[in-house]
Amino acid sequence: MKNQEFLNKAERLFPKLNKVTVYPVRTVRPENADGKYVAVETGSYTEEKLSTGDSVVLDFGDHETGFFTAHFGSAGAHPDAPVWIRVRFAERLSEFFEDAAEYKGWISKAWIQETQAHLDILPCEISFPRRYAFRYVKIEVLDCSSRFKLTVEDASATAVSSADDSSILTYSCKDPEMEPLDRIAARTLHECMQTVFEDGPKRDRRLWMGDLRLEALTNYETYQANGLVKEGLYLFAGDTDDDGRVASNLFIEPSIEADDVYMFDYSLFFTTTLRDYYVNTKDKETLLELYETAIKQVELSEERLGADGVVKDSDMMGWCFVDWNLGLNKQASAHGIYLYALLAAADLASYMGEKEKEDEYRKRHVSGVQAVRKALYDPEKGVFVSGSSRQISFASQCWLILGKALSDKEGRSALESVESLSDAEGMVTPYMYHHYIQALIDVGLEDKAKDVMKEYWGGMVSDGADTFFELYRPGHPNESPYGGTIVNSYCHAWSCAPAYFIRKYEW
Repeated sequence: MKNQEFLNKAERLFPKLNKVTVYPVRTVRPENADGKYVAVETGSYTEEKLSTGDSVVLDFGDHETGFFTAHFGSAGAHPDAPVWIRVRFAERLSEFFEDAAEYKGWISKAWIQETQAHLDILPCEISFPRRYAFRYVKIEVLDCSSRFKLTVEDASATAVSSADDSSILTYSCKDPEMEPLDRIAARTLHECMQTVFEDGPKRDRRLWMGDLRLEALTNYETYQANGLVKEGLYLFAGDTDDDGRVASNLFIEPSIEADDVYMFDYSLFFTTTLRDYYVNTKDKETLLELYETAIKQVELSEERLGADGVVKDSDMMGWCFVDWNLGLNKQASAHGIYLYALLAAADLASYMGEKEKEDEYRKRHVSGVQAVRKALYDPEKGVFVSGSSRQISFASQCWLILGKALSDKEGRSALESVESLSDAEGMVTPYMYHHYIQALIDVGLEDKAKDVMKEYWGGMVSDGADTFFELYRPGHPNESPYGGTIVNSYCHAWSCAPAYFIRKYEW
């Protein structure tokens, strides 16, 4: 259901992209030593003379999102045939050790960042039209006449982002171990700030509600590009289903269109994101216009409540996201998210001066807490269970803590208990770890939260991260929910948590 007024307002908020020309800082030879990928410096690409089967890898020194241009020449006899090249773009060196032809995953291989070209006349310059997300660029000669060699005489990239680095809030970490986490998290957000808050500049390049929520939180502590948050809220409100339900994500080009995927938690995050936006901006006009959409998400979510007052379970793939753990039962987490959104709805009603509605949402919250404690709380183990199998997971405890279904003391006990259970379902994404850290903070375990951040995001730093990954499970570097890591995103919006927590809590 289109609301053209909202969409028009959103499109007027689309930012201008900043463009910066960047150049390779060196050439490297990627090496794989037992799963540890290293770059051995090899010199200057302008000195390379390439024959069939040869290649050169350009290192731009940091993650870039943009458009690649190269100027090619020749050495030897006059070129008597075209040169056939393949160009591969990689966020991480590990991608060069994967063969795109062997990828059999369920996400389209068209996302794989490589292209081929024929150079009919040399010298020539080629500006590749597709936008790529990369640090490394590999130019490989698939075929070249034996009479001459190919040279790469110049190369550059036009990097694009709507983030203005001159506007980022300055911050000095109290703990020096936090500094690289803050810097890399801010860079991750920077790369995802395009005309909208993209989920990832490599893939999917869309506006996802779950990512927008976390990007917005980090943005308030860093770039303060609040117009980009406002734009996202109006876009989601501008294209709902016929019942008024907010979609999980939106396609931006060639025009705004809601995806046909609706997830229980992502729809509710519209409510919480509007609450967070108002808290940080006091933009009453936006609150007034989007309030009904926000409240509608809570009302629609209650259609999933069972006779016992708890969110009904489902085995349908994608009904609720929570985490990329395919073995995770999501019932308890979903109820925690429902409670979390009820509190946000009560806050929004309070800001609107609607005391009766505020009281009603707070009463529903109390009822929801009582229902889930009766149905899913195991007092002997001190944890929440989920689904008919009574599964115990980190996600269930975290979201029911965030939904205020446990006292601080009970929450601390639940998190300590789940950590001690070897069969508890764990977490696989920075997205879920964000909520784990927030749950630790909320129950008074701030020192533990710091340690988790250093260990988890620090692990990505140790693995050579320039930006933080979509998926990361220590000890499982080749894990992918898509059937192949070559389509994994290594710069992903939902992983920018360190810059939020470090700055907000003055770590």
